Amino acid sequence: MVPGTALGVLVGDLAYTWLAVRLRQRTGRDDVTAMPFGIDTPTLFAMVFGVLGPVMTATGDPVLAWKVGMAATLAIGLAKVGLAFGGDWARRVVPRAALLGSIGGVAILLIAFLPTLKILRDPLVGLVALGVLLLGLFGGVRMPGGLPGAFAAALAGTALFWLRAWLGSGHDWRLPVAVRLGVAVPWPTLAWLDSLEATLPYLSLALPFALVTIIGGIDNTESAAAAGDEYRTRDILLTEAGATVLAALCGGVIQNTPYIGHPAYKAMGARAGYTLATGLVIGGGAAAGALSLLVAVLPEAAIAPILVFIGLEITAQGFLASPPRHGAAVALAFVPTAAALVLIEAGGLLSAAGVSPARLTGEAALTHQTLLVLGNGFILTGVVWGWALVTIIDRHFAMTGVLFSFASAAALFGVIHSPEPSGALFWPWAPPSVLPARLAGAYGVLAAICWLATTAARSGAKRRISA
Repeated sequence: MVPGTALGVLVGDLAYTWLAVRLRQRTGRDDVTAMPFGIDTPTLFAMVFGVLGPVMTATGDPVLAWKVGMAATLAIGLAKVGLAFGGDWARRVVPRAALLGSIGGVAILLIAFLPTLKILRDPLVGLVALGVLLLGLFGGVRMPGGLPGAFAAALAGTALFWLRAWLGSGHDWRLPVAVRLGVAVPWPTLAWLDSLEATLPYLSLALPFALVTIIGGIDNTESAAAAGDEYRTRDILLTEAGATVLAALCGGVIQNTPYIGHPAYKAMGARAGYTLATGLVIGGGAAAGALSLLVAVLPEAAIAPILVFIGLEITAQGFLASPPRHGAAVALAFVPTAAALVLIEAGGLLSAAGVSPARLTGEAALTHQTLLVLGNGFILTGVVWGWALVTIIDRHFAMTGVLFSFASAAALFGVIHSPEPSGALFWPWAPPSVLPARLAGAYGVLAAICWLATTAARSGAKRRISA
C-alpha cells in the first residue's frame, strides 16, 4: 500500500515541477515556486477508519481490505478527473475571500494549532525549533552557514532531541521505529476488480473526499496566484486526479492532493526544484523502505514549527490578499473548521476515556451532534458561507439567495452538514435523521429572505431615481 500511494506523490511532484519550470520560462521570473503536493490527510483517516478497518473487522481478510481501498481510491480519482474541468470556472466565479478564507481556517486551526500541541509536549525541542524558525523567516536573521531558516530550525530541534537522549534524559537513545530496508517497486494491478461489489457500500464515504480535495485544489491555486504564481487551475486539478488514479492502480489506498502552503514555501526560498526533491525522496524512500528511517530520526516537535509557519502565512494571506471590506467573510469561513478541530480533539479524549459518542446524553449529546453537523464538509461549508457574506457585503442579494439554495440542496444529500459520524452521503428520501431536512429548510428560508431583500432594494432604487 505504501509504495503505491507514494508513487502518486512522486508523479504529482514531478508534474508540478514541470509546471513550475514552464511558468518560469513563460514569465522569465526566477522566483517561481512549485505547488506543494502529497497525500490527503483527511482521506487517510477516512480510509483507515471508514473503509480498510471496517472491511478487515467484518471479513478478517487483509487482502480484501486492501483491494476495497484500491477500488475506492480509484473511484475518487476518476471523479476528480471529471470535476477538474470546472476548476477555472470556479476560480473566476468564487470571490477570493471565500477561497482563501476556507483554507485559512484549515491553516490556522488544523495546520498550525495541532502541531503547536506537539511543540508544547516537548518544549525544549519544539519551542527552540519554533524560535529559530521565526527568527529566520520572520525576523530575517541569517542562520549559521547561510542555512535556510526552516532547515536550521529542524536541525536545531533534532540535534537537541538526540543530544538529550545521548545524555540519558527524556528519551531512549535507540530508534523508536524498526527500520526494515527492502525493495518494493509498485506495479499496476487489476486485483481491485475482484472487490467491486464489496466496495459499493463505502463509496458514499469515499466520494465526498474527491469534492473536498478539488475545492482545496482550487483554493490552493488561488493562494499561489495571490503569491504571484499564476497556474492554470485545470492543470493543477488534473495532475492530482491523474496521480490518484495511478496510485490506486499500483496498490495505493490514499488519494493525492495539492497542499496548502505555497506562499509559505515561497517565503522559505523554495522554487521549482523542491517538489522534484520531495517526489524522489518520498517515491524512492517508500520503494526502498527508507521512510521509516526518516520517521524514526526526525522528532515531531522539531518538524512541527514548519507547519506552524505555514499556517500563519496562509491565514495572513487570506486577509491581506482579499479586499479589506471582505475581512469578515474570510473570518466567517474559519468557523466550520473550528468545529472540525474541536470534533477531532473531543474524539481523541472520548476514546482515551473509553466513552463512545453514542453513549453521550442530554446537552453533551446535543453539543457533539452539532459539532458533527457543522464539521462535516467544513471546507465546502466555509466556501459557501464566506461567499454568501461577500455577496451580502456587496449587496448582491440575489446571488446570496442562490448560494443558500445550493446549501439547502447540499444539506439534503449530506454534502455539507452530514449527521453521519463518517460524513457519508445519503439520499434525501432516506436521511439518517431529521437534521438534514431541518437544515435544508432553514437555508431555504434564508434564500427566500434574500430574494425579498433583492426586491426591496430594487424598489428603493427605483423610488430614489424617480425622486
